[in-house]
Amino acid sequence: MTTYRQTNGLMRFALLLGAILTFLSGTQLFVLTDHTDNLFAWTIGAGATATIMGAFYWTACVLSFISWRRQPWVRARVGVPGVTLFLWATLFTTLVHLDKFHFSGGATGQAAAWAWLIIYVVDPILVTIALFLQWRTPGVDLPRARLLPGAYRIVLIASGVFFVALGSLMLFTPSVIVEVSSMPLTALTSRAIGSWVLAMGVIFATMVWENDMDRIRPAAIACLVLPVLLVVGMFRYWDQFTWSGAGLAYPAVIVLIAALGVVGMAAKGRPPANVSAETPSREG
Repeated sequence: MTTYRQTNGLMRFALLLGAILTFLSGTQLFVLTDHTDNLFAWTIGAGATATIMGAFYWTACVLSFISWRRQPWVRARVGVPGVTLFLWATLFTTLVHLDKFHFSGGATGQAAAWAWLIIYVVDPILVTIALFLQWRTPGVDLPRARLLPGAYRIVLIASGVFFVALGSLMLFTPSVIVEVSSMPLTALTSRAIGSWVLAMGVIFATMVWENDMDRIRPAAIACLVLPVLLVVGMFRYWDQFTWSGAGLAYPAVIVLIAALGVVGMAAKGRPPANVSAETPSREG
């Protein structure tokens, strides 16, 4: 009898914890946007920037929660590699900019700063260990049943390359991005958002690798949530955006993400050419 690999207990804990933490961070940034000076780990001067970060956190909350609910592992894992990279990238960002954090001053700000530091030291290690143990979990993967449309995979590949390149620039050469950004950015916020952008690129690449409509569903839903939140933030702080030159690319990116979500949810896919030959993988 075939035993399909299930999501192990530590990974399920990490996913649920991630959903809770990203919900809280998203609330701080998307709802309490103008109070980061005493309610967040560091002060974000531009509301537009804070809402974009909050949009990513709430989207990650949805992605983590859906993934936590899904079994077997192959139906839950599409976002995990990208989120793991985000955690390590955010730890890097935190260590580079420790002087910007509220480790002195009001009690609320200090608590937020210390909580942030502890989370981003512990969580990357926790998720990495969970992913390693998940890879060693016995069983095989549920076979692919509905392959992604060929054109959709091509767009995902191109999008993955674009987001990885942009996220890398934002993370490692923030001064370049700050100069051309359509929204107010600092080196710290460029790296913080760039960590999410880099993670998105990896998630798009993972969707291509999974190549199954059911396997990619958590990521497709996330691609529908994120544009809605970004648009709300954009209209809320419209006057903080620059709508000329490179700034015009921002709405186009929102449309692209939304389109990937719509197709990822609506496309019927196609069965493998030889279903009987589709051998379950032992990769985690």
